[in-house]
Amino acid sequence: MKKKILFFEDLGQKEYQETLKYQTRLFYDIIQNKVNNIPSKKAGYFLFVEHPHVYTIGKNGKKDKHLLVSSDFLKKKNISVYQTDRGGDITYHGPGQLIGYPILNMDYFFTDIHKYLRLLEEVIIHFLWKNYEIKGERKEGKTGVWFHVKNGKSRKICAIGIRMSRWVTMHGFALNINTDLQYFNHIIPCGIDNQEVTSLKKELKKNDISFQEVKSMVKKSFQEIFDVKFFNVPKKLCF
Repeated sequence: MKKKILFFEDLGQKEYQETLKYQTRLFYDIIQNKVNNIPSKKAGYFLFVEHPHVYTIGKNGKKDKHLLVSSDFLKKKNISVYQTDRGGDITYHGPGQLIGYPILNMDYFFTDIHKYLRLLEEVIIHFLWKNYEIKGERKEGKTGVWFHVKNGKSRKICAIGIRMSRWVTMHGFALNINTDLQYFNHIIPCGIDNQEVTSLKKELKKNDISFQEVKSMVKKSFQEIFDVKFFNVPKKLCF
C-alpha cells in the first residue's frame, strides 16, 4: 500500500498567535479543496514548533477557575494567554517543549476522531519506548500520555488537544522535553486537580536532552504510526 504524503516544516521558535494563523491557513486550504472537489496528492501537513511562554485555553476551558494567577503576574513574567478553538482545557506551552501540529485530511486515513486521538498518543508512547525504554500509558477517560506510579497518582508528559472540521485536523500535541515545569504550578493543567506534570529531562534525570534528536525521533514515530512519507513544505507555502 502506498504511503500517504505529508508536507513537513520545522518552524523553530515562533509566537503562538503567529503560528496559529499559519496552521489555520493550511487547515482552511485543505477544507476549501475538499469543498471544491480539487484532488490532491498530499494528505496534509505536519509542523514542529517551540513557543515562548503561553497559556492556551480550549473551548471548554475555565479561565476563571483553572488559571491561578493575576494579569499583573502574567505581565511581570511575560506570559501570554490565548483562548483557542481546540478541545480540552488550559495548558502551558514554552521553551523546551516540542509542539506537533498535524493538519491532516482524514479522508486519506480514517474518519474516526477517537481513533485519531489514540494514534496521536501512540506516537508518543512509541517514541518513549523505542528510544528510552520508558513506558508511557493512557489514562482512562483522559487524553494524553502519562506515567503511572504505585500510589495511584500519575505524571503527565504529553498533552493533546485538537480541532476537527469536515474531517480535517489542526492543533495537536505538546511534549515536555526540557520544559520548566514550574509554569504548570500557575494553572490546573487540563482542568484536572491533583495531577503531576513531568518532562523527559526529569524522568531521565539528565541536565538536558538534545531537542534536535527528540524532534528526529518523534518524527520517525509519527511516520511509522500514521504510515506517511514526508516532503519539505514548498517555499510558496512556508511561514
